[in-house]
Amino acid sequence: HLRNETKAESEAREKALKFWPTNPKVDHLIGKKLSQKYRFTEGSAYQRRALKFDTGFLPAKIQLAQDLLRLGREEEGWQLADEVHQRDGYDVTAYNLATLRETFSNLQTVTNRDFVVRMSRSEAAIYGDRVLDLLQRARNHLSEKYGLNLDQPTTVEIFPEQKDFAVRTFGLPDNPGFLGVCFGHVVTANSPASQAAHPANWEAVLWHEFCHVITLGLTRNKMPRWLSEGISVYEEKEANPTWGQAMNPRYRELVLGDDLTPVGKLSAAFLSPKSDLHVQFAYYESSLVVEFLVQGFGFESLKQILHDLGEGADINEAIGSHTEPMEKFEKDFAAFARERAKNLAPGLDWEKPKRPSRTPAFLDADSPFTNRVDTPRSVRTNVAPAPPLSFLPHAVSESAPAADSTNYWELLRQARTALAAKKWAEAKAPLKKIIELCPAQTGSDNAYAMLAAAFRGLNETNQEREVLSKLAALESDATDAYLRLMELEEAAKDWPGVTENAERFLAVNPLLPQPYRYRARASEESGKTEAAIQSYQKLLLLDPPDPAEVHFRLARLLRQAGDPAAKRHVLQALEEAPRFREALRLLLEINGESLPAAKESAAGAAPENKP
Repeated sequence: HLRNETKAESEAREKALKFWPTNPKVDHLIGKKLSQKYRFTEGSAYQRRALKFDTGFLPAKIQLAQDLLRLGREEEGWQLADEVHQRDGYDVTAYNLATLRETFSNLQTVTNRDFVVRMSRSEAAIYGDRVLDLLQRARNHLSEKYGLNLDQPTTVEIFPEQKDFAVRTFGLPDNPGFLGVCFGHVVTANSPASQAAHPANWEAVLWHEFCHVITLGLTRNKMPRWLSEGISVYEEKEANPTWGQAMNPRYRELVLGDDLTPVGKLSAAFLSPKSDLHVQFAYYESSLVVEFLVQGFGFESLKQILHDLGEGADINEAIGSHTEPMEKFEKDFAAFARERAKNLAPGLDWEKPKRPSRTPAFLDADSPFTNRVDTPRSVRTNVAPAPPLSFLPHAVSESAPAADSTNYWELLRQARTALAAKKWAEAKAPLKKIIELCPAQTGSDNAYAMLAAAFRGLNETNQEREVLSKLAALESDATDAYLRLMELEEAAKDWPGVTENAERFLAVNPLLPQPYRYRARASEESGKTEAAIQSYQKLLLLDPPDPAEVHFRLARLLRQAGDPAAKRHVLQALEEAPRFREALRLLLEINGESLPAAKESAAGAAPENKP
């Protein structure tokens, strides 16, 4: 079936049914294997054939339920899941789905013509409009670019609990590591609320997943995972240069070593990776193949390959038909990838220091000497793994380079040693050298972040702000940098800068009050009344610590806009702080009265809390 060999498929099925012509296990197994390859339409057809042989065959019924739910045919899917649960209370998948259905009753649906989005009620009120706007932009752009007219709305479900996402996606509650999954016309995703302190950029995640909607639609789900992921990562970078993945020191080492997978075998890089890092690298290499293909042979060649896959062509044959013979394609791509790796800071010396004869007991667990691979936050694509940075002051190589070294690892060692000792001035030189020679460095604990910390330690605010601005332009999820920049830019009255970094922050975590507060003030100071009103309204949904001040500012803006809701908000401000003088004055103005002089002098001052 997967090789489009209809005759061989039919003969194999007949042989399996030879001694029991109505055995439901045969079609159930065929359908289950097809669904594992994301061929849910064909898989569900085989489950129906199995159920024709035996209407009570529960394995086929629960598999059909899952297939239908992934195809967006929810009414029948939920009904079948309930039937299995009623018949067999010990069926784990049926039980999990029955429990999940109760969770669905707590989700709110926000829709437009092209999307059905389900998310928690509280989150829908806060950023549901941003989700719809982002998805609509993705649909408008990618549908036109790839020439696909979608014939039905796309369902997107965003879960605040990781276990609910896992049950909806995999049938089981424990399957961490994924931020989003696309089945075709159905997308499931983890909310920022489910990702602890460091969520990924949810806008990049949804753009990535919607790209899967397009490519799976074009190929009717007949494409290898590596190409689907490669195109999605590629389109992330096309949409926003900070999204997707970029060459970094770890990838450089893998490309120039023996870890570059031949294009014809890239699917194996996802099926049997050596480590979590190699999974991340598989995403990156796949996107690099797509970039190489588009640059060398044109975007139309990529579209033709997708068309051929939809007709049942083999991926390697399709690539060879629209580019060059596969053997040459692989050779040329390998050269392209190696050149990209070598161009990462060619002025730096990348040779790693020799391993000490005995690893000191106090060596940092993250030292490159330990060969430890950090577990990435996900197997998704917009979180590039950071280079191993952590040399402690005493973790010295046998042959330490000179102080003026351009060795990447030695410069990092010098910087980390100085920062650990709070010798801020000493840390600047090696970090500036790294940035000079590798200006596009990304990843956690990169030189920009460390240099900003040094400037902050020295109270060199202007320099700190400049470095953080460069970092923010490179990273898609640097929330600490965005937050600090909002603080610095508010102090400098750089209101466009405040707004820009508030938007960056909201693309990562829209569930914290700080960015709304900063964006509201920036809009207020810039005379953008409607934007300020919206930001203060969102802020109130997040239980701010100074609700009286927020209600007052919102009331003042609403009054300027002629909105009668101003009175309600000023009353709420006074309810929180009865002696709030400015709020009392505003209430009297709204009522057409004025505050008597004696009472005004006796009235309390406004709360000290400022947004």
